[in-house]
Parts: sequence; C-alpha cells; structure tokens
Amino acid sequence: MTLLNTTLKWLLQRRIPRIEAMMRHPGAVQQQVFRQLIRAGQRTEWGRKYQYQSIQSIADFQRQVPVSSYEDLFPYIERVMKGENKVLWPSPVRWFSKSSGTTNARSKFIPVTAESLDEGHLKGGKDMMAMYVANNPESRTFEGKGLSIGGSLHPNPYGANSAAGDVSAVVMKNLPSWAQFIRTPSLDVALMDEWEAKLERMAEITAQENVTSLLGAPTWGLVLIDKILALTGKTNILDVWPNFELLVHGAVNFQPYRDLFQQQVFPSKSVRYQEVYNASEGFFAIQDDLNRIGEMLLMLDYGIFYEFVSIQEADQPFPKALTIEEVELDRNYALVVSTNSGLWRYKIGDTVRFTSLHPHRLKVSGRTKHFINAFGEEVIVENAEAAITRACDETGAIIADYTAGPVYMSNGTNGCHEWVIEFKQQPANQHRFNQVLDETLRQINSDYDAKRYNDIVLKRPRVHVVPSGTFYAWMKQRGKLGGQHKVPRLANSREYLDDIMKVMMNYE
Repeated sequence: MTLLNTTLKWLLQRRIPRIEAMMRHPGAVQQQVFRQLIRAGQRTEWGRKYQYQSIQSIADFQRQVPVSSYEDLFPYIERVMKGENKVLWPSPVRWFSKSSGTTNARSKFIPVTAESLDEGHLKGGKDMMAMYVANNPESRTFEGKGLSIGGSLHPNPYGANSAAGDVSAVVMKNLPSWAQFIRTPSLDVALMDEWEAKLERMAEITAQENVTSLLGAPTWGLVLIDKILALTGKTNILDVWPNFELLVHGAVNFQPYRDLFQQQVFPSKSVRYQEVYNASEGFFAIQDDLNRIGEMLLMLDYGIFYEFVSIQEADQPFPKALTIEEVELDRNYALVVSTNSGLWRYKIGDTVRFTSLHPHRLKVSGRTKHFINAFGEEVIVENAEAAITRACDETGAIIADYTAGPVYMSNGTNGCHEWVIEFKQQPANQHRFNQVLDETLRQINSDYDAKRYNDIVLKRPRVHVVPSGTFYAWMKQRGKLGGQHKVPRLANSREYLDDIMKVMMNYE
C-alpha cells in the first residue's frame, strides 16, 4: 500500500469524530449555523431589508423573512453578477454555478462564495471519502486516479470579474493541489466546453489511467464507459480499470440502474457504491453507511440552515416550516435552505423524506414541480422509481432512461399516463413489465389506485419503448448534454412527452 494512500486515509479519518458529534447533537449544530448566518446577513442589503439585526430566534427569522424562489431572488443575484458587493452575502462573489435544472428552461445562476466552497462543497468531498474509508479500511482508492465527469466554465455573462459554470466545474477549478494530483483527466480536458468532444478526449485519456473511482451521474457515466469500451475493444470496463473500487453517484435515483452497474458495468463484488446529494445550492447529504441503500446522512455543519415545509404549503411565502428537530419520519417535505452563499429561505425544488432521525438520514423523493397530478393521482418521482425498479426486477429488464406524463381525457375517453422508456436490456415480457408498472403504482399510491379503479378515470398506462440513443439525441437537441443535466422523469403536462416522441419518430 502506497504512502500517499495511507497518509490520505489517515488525514481523512480525523474528521470522523466531528461527524459523529454532529450526528449526536443536530439541533445544537444547526442553531450555531443559524447564528453565524444571521450575523453575516446583517452586513448585507438583504439583511437590512428584513431587519436581521432584530432577529433573535429561528421564529423571528421565519416570521420576518419570506420563503423565496429563484425568480424572487434573481433581481438580487443579477446585481451580484454585475459586480455589486454585500447584496446577499458580505464577502465578494467570484463564482456562479449555472444550473438549468429540470424545472425551468432558463438557466439559473447560483452564487458560490469562498465560504460555501470551503465549508460546503470541498468539505463535502473530503467527508464523502472519509465515510467511504470508514466503511472500507483496506481501501486502495488513493493508489489510483479519481475520474470526475464535470462541466465547463465561462466568463460571467454580465462581464464582472467572475466566472460561471456547472458546480462540478467550479469545484474542480478550486480543488487543492493534492486533490488535483489524484484526479483525472487534467483540468484543460475536464473543463472543455464542447461535450461530445470532451467525452471523446476523456475516453482516450482515462482508458490509459489506473482509475479506481468514478464520480458523476450514472447516466453520463454509462455514456463515457461505452465510449471507452468501443475505443479499447474490451467488453468489460474492469478489463480497462482492474483496480476500480468505488462509484460515487448522485443527481438521479440510482436504483433503476443498480442491476445494470452490478451485473454488466462492474460485475465484481469488490466494487462499492456511494450516493451523495450535492447541487448548485450546496452539498447536502452523504451516504455514511453503504449497507443503507438510498439513505444519506444530512450534513448539518456545512454553513447551511435547513427548513422543511409540507408540499401543500411549498408555494406560500410564510409557510409553517420545521427545523431539523421537528421533522417526522416518512413524510415528504419541500427543502428550504439558507446558505453561506447568500441564499435566504430558498426553495431548491427538491422534496425529501426522512428514513431515520437518530441520526438524520433522508432520501430525495422528487421535485416540487416534477409530478403527475392531472387527475388528482399525485404520483411523485419516488413512486415512479419504485414502480420502474420492480417492473425491471420481475422481467429481467435494465433501464437506460425514461420520462412520463399525462394523456388527457378527450372525446369521452378516459385519460392515462404515458411512459417513454429506453432500455439497456429489454424485458423478457413487455406486457408483464407494463402490468407490474401499473400494479406497483396502485399498491404504493392510494390516489392513483382510486383513479384506476375500474378504469373510471385512468386507463392502464401507455408505454412506448424507444431505440437506444433516443434520450441522448433528445438532450442534445435541447442543448442539455453534460453531467449537470438530467432527464425530467415526470411532468404534469405533455411538454416533454410530445418533444421526445418527435425524436423517436426520426429514429424509426
């Protein structure tokens, strides 16, 4: 075992006692973060507007400061991008994370301060590896290279002395020298702008490297791995990277892809999987126990104050908001954050569900604007992922991508849900796949089941199987190639369905 591997593991493990203390005292940790944020906010225009100097408690904060969407904050963010200081945060802002997300076609620019980098994004990356090593003391991951699938950086479109890009690119650009040494490819390649050319170059370089870990969305990881296999003529990526041991995944639910990775991509029990929940707005959670699939520990000491709002009240400016000490198990909450990048009571658009309160572990259950409720069925992304996973399990299918939306009632006919699915491995019986998809949704969602009863409102779902590459072509057509872009899983309209069906017709 190399000296570097041993040294880095030892250094990372020094953080574990503090993580354990955070787990034991969540309320106290969040109170401390809250006080630090309010003190910093007092020195900003936003803080003066909402009288931060008079805020003595969380209750005061929730009474005086409204919950904000991106549209609410954008006039302030725009001024920051134009070079104004102390608008939302007291220290200068030199970076902006550009995120299209999946809820709005317009790009969003999220401020990334030095504090949010050091105390959040970079700290989260180190904690992620500290927890992995704690789970696997014999790990040799630092004897090889970590491969990150990131985005690109561009000058601030408003011309100020700052840059904008995917949060992965901002983080890569600010990694310490020791972290740059153990990652691949080099920054000039990792930050290339043209996505397809970058993938080709990344495949050429990393096919020659001793890659031991991979960080990125599983969907884009598969695209890169397919290119490496085509380039090398290998059928198994472990023939290219024989010492590979860790896939760190996030951005999309991994469960529908788990069989594909475990059976075909990395067919070895020595390869482990770790989930993280990081976004442009902050680094939120890390899977601390690799045996608890899909559950992540909420990180409470990254300069982020968390509030949790019922989905029914998510669009209200002053909803009833719960703190970390008030949340309950198995309830879906819209996530609201105040951060050391100058986001105040900001709705990030995700919904979460706690699976454990001692310590606080959660799952990302969906998006506040990504659901199907055209008929009162209230199907959320978590329902869809569970149904897709069970249908795959029962029919031997392996999913590549999918999206779904409503077919509205018309001319006296009932509505239904329409699914567009791309498979890596086709189901043994497509009819059975469709049947299990429907049955599972009925079992786990009583509102859907009620609308499906005797086909009174909803008929059986309509499922279209599209050729391999359809979703890639669709994302390319929309200008959304790249690791930060995600296929929208559900929509309460036909916006995505009609668009992708046109792409499918071009394939046929």
